[in-house]
Amino acid sequence: MSLLANLGRSATLMVVLLLLATTAQAQSPTDAQRQAAMEVAESLRYGHYDDVSLDDTWSRRAFERYLDVLDGQRAFLLARDVDEFRHLENTFDDALLDGELEGMFDLYQRYHERAEARFDWLLARLDEGLDFGFDTDMRLELDREDAEWPERHAELDELWTKRLKNAALTLAISGQDDEQVEDNLRQRYEGQLSRLEQTNDDDIFGLFMAAVTGSIDPHSEYLSPRQGESFDIQMRLSLEGIGALLQADGEYVKVASLVPGGPAERAGALQPADRIIAVGQEDGEMVNVVGMRLDNVVDLIRGPKGSVVRLDVVPAQAVDMTRSRVIEITRDTVNLEDQAASGEVIDIERDDGTHRIGVIKIPTFYVDFDAWQAGEEDFRSTTRDVAREIERLQQEDIEGIVLDLRNNGGGALQEANSLIGLFIDRGPTVQVRDARGRISLYGDTEAGTVYDGPLGVLVNRLSASASEILAGAIQDYGRGLVLGTPTFGKGTVQTLNDLSHGQIKLTRAKFYRISGDSTQHRGVEPDIIFPSLIDPDLIGESSLDNALDWDTVRSVQYRNYGEPWRHLESLKDSHSKRAETLPNFRYLEQQAELSRRMREQNTSVSLNREQRKREVESQEAEQLALENERRRALGLDTLDEWVDARDETDEDQATSEDQAEDEPVERVQVVEAAHILLDYSQLNGNYRLARRD
Repeated sequence: MSLLANLGRSATLMVVLLLLATTAQAQSPTDAQRQAAMEVAESLRYGHYDDVSLDDTWSRRAFERYLDVLDGQRAFLLARDVDEFRHLENTFDDALLDGELEGMFDLYQRYHERAEARFDWLLARLDEGLDFGFDTDMRLELDREDAEWPERHAELDELWTKRLKNAALTLAISGQDDEQVEDNLRQRYEGQLSRLEQTNDDDIFGLFMAAVTGSIDPHSEYLSPRQGESFDIQMRLSLEGIGALLQADGEYVKVASLVPGGPAERAGALQPADRIIAVGQEDGEMVNVVGMRLDNVVDLIRGPKGSVVRLDVVPAQAVDMTRSRVIEITRDTVNLEDQAASGEVIDIERDDGTHRIGVIKIPTFYVDFDAWQAGEEDFRSTTRDVAREIERLQQEDIEGIVLDLRNNGGGALQEANSLIGLFIDRGPTVQVRDARGRISLYGDTEAGTVYDGPLGVLVNRLSASASEILAGAIQDYGRGLVLGTPTFGKGTVQTLNDLSHGQIKLTRAKFYRISGDSTQHRGVEPDIIFPSLIDPDLIGESSLDNALDWDTVRSVQYRNYGEPWRHLESLKDSHSKRAETLPNFRYLEQQAELSRRMREQNTSVSLNREQRKREVESQEAEQLALENERRRALGLDTLDEWVDARDETDEDQATSEDQAEDEPVERVQVVEAAHILLDYSQLNGNYRLARRD
């Protein structure tokens, strides 16, 4: 102790690192992992859709990807660490092909030592007591993904001093006192250190494999034996949890999408791109998950049906981590009934009277495979349920149908194919191109249609895969209008293959529309675009690293059922005039623009308490002004007026009355889609196709 006490901070850190290097037990690759690496190499070279060459060019890209996986924010490793292992960028391919993984494990070990020493450094700072004052003029850069590697320990000390100050300031502004702040931060860093110390060889191999597959495309993935078991559970739909797909986003865990009909979607409190920073069980203490591995966060959230999980969430629209909120979700299983298609009728008031438009919500493309394979005649499927809804809606004198595919992430390809057949009289629906360039054509073979009237398809950024196939086919055929926002852009097909150690999910094919355009990367562009609160820079194929490119194949022969594009200018003009009078539509446009502007402006945060409060309050004031403008336009009380009314009357009654007058903001998209379809029907005439008996 006397030796360390007489050394400066940097020298002390170096001694700690030397002690760690001599006492920490380095992990080594196993024979099973070596074999699995070679099998992954073969799978990528000969089974992947793309022409994968594991050469020096790929090797350099994979090496940089590995560095990003280990230390994407340039917060632990030094430039000299990276330079010492720079030779690996020319041997990454050889390591994978030959199973020679020692260099990759050695690089991880260097990262491990640096990270372990850094967390010890942070805990030592907490032992000294926090005395920041928060009166500095310093700012913390939020994203260091493109930063240079630090040259000296002093640079990292400065960075982590800012990070520690920011973490403390975030907690302090949220209302915690000094003792609570210190306890919370200690729990965070002790937790991260503990998880780091529990890293095993499978964990390290998984990080290496993430770099390998992630350098090819974002949907190919190596699954360890443990991860493969979780994947199987999800595919059997027996997972008991909250019904959310999560993904790593730097040191945070982000909500990628919600399972239709799942507990999180039903609760309505969790949204795509929200970040989860802590998890608690029932009434237990919240566990900080910042910096925690994704699978460990999933394990914390998963639990038995009927139990409650608490999530500390930073909303997607928030630009400051101080504005988190705790939500409670009761875990449950997702039943087929929860995902079933459902219909409703929307009344449209016009000068000539009331018009009725049917809307069918399709949360996912599902089929009861067990009942289908057993030969049962009344098995449930999307196509069958939609057909029943169409028949029911037609009994109510509707003048058109809108298929609501918002948030529909896909599902069974056969259902997308057969569902298109309800609206066309035979014909191709989608092309699928495999790794060898062979194209398979899927289509509807049954004569006639179930519905032959005016049709609209409503989509958003979370409409993906099979949803994009349906929307693209309806658009190509000229069978109807596509409305909403550009879709996700998931135009690839994956298969799951067993390895001697683990499994590999491999991109094997690509979807193409009958026009020849791929749905990959670009998605489907609506005929008329609506505003949306989902940021395409955060959610969607184009936001993912190394996503496969958009391209085309030859179109196939198909008939045109109509020419909606001939009426688009008139439809857009009528839509624009209506949108100007719709408070919720204006709100969506203004809120989307405000969020975009805030993200561009907030690349760093102030570490001065008063300045930080002013920045946050300014942003909140802008959002509050937008919300109150919307509410006044709808004839509702402003939020302040509503709170006052609630305090003076029964809270439940005030809430009920308010909700009765105010619909969810994005409900306006459904209503406006119905208006546009009615306009289209009147412009186009009530054409009819050959009905199916």
